[in-house]
Amino acid sequence: MTSVAVLDYGMGNLHSVSRALEKVGAAVEVTADGDVARRADALVVPGVGHFGACMRALASRGLDDVVRLAASSGTPLLGVCLGMQVLFERSEEDDTDGLGVLPGGSRTLPGDVKVPHMGWNDVEWVRPHPYVAQLPSGTRFYFVHSYAPDVIDRITVGATEYGRRFSAVVARDNVFATQFHPEKSGDAGLQLYETFVKEAGSQ
Repeated sequence: MTSVAVLDYGMGNLHSVSRALEKVGAAVEVTADGDVARRADALVVPGVGHFGACMRALASRGLDDVVRLAASSGTPLLGVCLGMQVLFERSEEDDTDGLGVLPGGSRTLPGDVKVPHMGWNDVEWVRPHPYVAQLPSGTRFYFVHSYAPDVIDRITVGATEYGRRFSAVVARDNVFATQFHPEKSGDAGLQLYETFVKEAGSQ
C-alpha cells in the first residue's frame, strides 16, 4: 500500500484531504514530524489561509526543508490550494518568500469579480500529465481562493478563467499542485488523488 504523508503545520484541511486519500487506497500519516514525512512514498502539502502565516508555520517546524528535499529528491509531491501557492517563489499576499520549488508567484484575483473565488469552475488542460489523463478538459473542480499563479509556460497543466486566466494545475518533474481542492471536487477529485497514489506506489 502506498504511504502518503500529509503535512500538519497547523493550517490546512487535514481531515478531508487525508480521508479522500484513504478512500482511494493510500496509507495516510498526518504528521508534523519531518522524519516520518521523509520516509513516506509521497508527500501532500495541504493549505487553507494566509501565505505568510503558512510559510512561517512550515519554517518553525522545519517542514519547509522537508518539502524542498522531497521536490529535489524525486519524491512525488502534491500541493493543494495554499499548499500549491507556497511552492512558488512569492505571493502578493505577503512579503515572505515562498519555498521556491517552482518559479514565479501568485497574484490577487481582480476586483471586478467576487473574491474569494468560491465554487465550481472549469479547468482546461493546456498540456498533458498522467495525473489528469483520465479527466476530460473542461472538468469542473471546487475552488476557494483569492490569489492564484499566472499561466506559466512548461509548468501549467490546467488553466481556469475567473476575472483573469490563472494556473489551476501546475507540474514539473515529481511536483504536482492544484489551486482547487480535489477532496471537495467529487468523483473528479477522487480520480486525481487515486492516480497520484497509484503513480507514487509504482515508483
